[in-house]
Amino acid sequence: MPDPVRFVNSGHIAVITLDRPAQRNAVDSEMAEQLESAVDRFEADPELRVAVLQANTEGQQRPVFCAGADLKAVAAGLLSSLHTERGGFAGFVYRQRTKPIVAAVDGLATAGGLEIVLACDVVIASTRSAFGLAEVRRNLIAAAGGLFRLPRVVGQAVAMDAILTAEPIPAQRAFDLGLVSRLSDPERLAADARGVAEQIAQAGPLAVRASREVVLAARGSEDTLREMSATLLAQVAESEDTAEGLAAFVERRQPAWKGR
Repeated sequence: MPDPVRFVNSGHIAVITLDRPAQRNAVDSEMAEQLESAVDRFEADPELRVAVLQANTEGQQRPVFCAGADLKAVAAGLLSSLHTERGGFAGFVYRQRTKPIVAAVDGLATAGGLEIVLACDVVIASTRSAFGLAEVRRNLIAAAGGLFRLPRVVGQAVAMDAILTAEPIPAQRAFDLGLVSRLSDPERLAADARGVAEQIAQAGPLAVRASREVVLAARGSEDTLREMSATLLAQVAESEDTAEGLAAFVERRQPAWKGR
């Protein structure tokens, strides 16, 4: 089996690829560990200044950048294995780092997949992309940053709509709202993301890091919101409805909610 995360560096740029296309690039424990290791490698190499985070969508009839948590692993009671101590979900969403990462999104980024995107610094997306938080469909919550990062980007009204209905935001609207900084044709996405990364790499690295630090500091501490999200997820995850929602996913049927 190939590794679920690939790492390639060229000059001052690293390219990190999520590589579980048959599973819609859903996050399992191995992917979480390897994505954290990839970020560690990127941060530790003094020659690398910026990274591009992309996904392998080969063989997918409807491309998916990342479907979030592997719900089969969640249904098997392995939710905690999808998190690391330093990085949180996918070893990435709460990872402290000093260098910028450009997300190159082709297809659907949903649930934890969108939370990975929201943890990046710049988002380039193909015109066939979409962005959603689908957790409520399985009686889960977006505890990996989505519940507070998405409203900051697109506004409370739009975020509340997306969170409570689980309907994804299409690429053009995501661009208009500021979730995406640039749109690209699918066949041009990799080159366009690389071009943005090259522009960042050519700038003064100390200035880039300092500027990024100030921008992130302006949004305030996320510690309390992170703790609240984790507490609520734990409470919801223990409910009968969550067990039903996950069983319905595995069995490919509509869940029968009981409200408990």
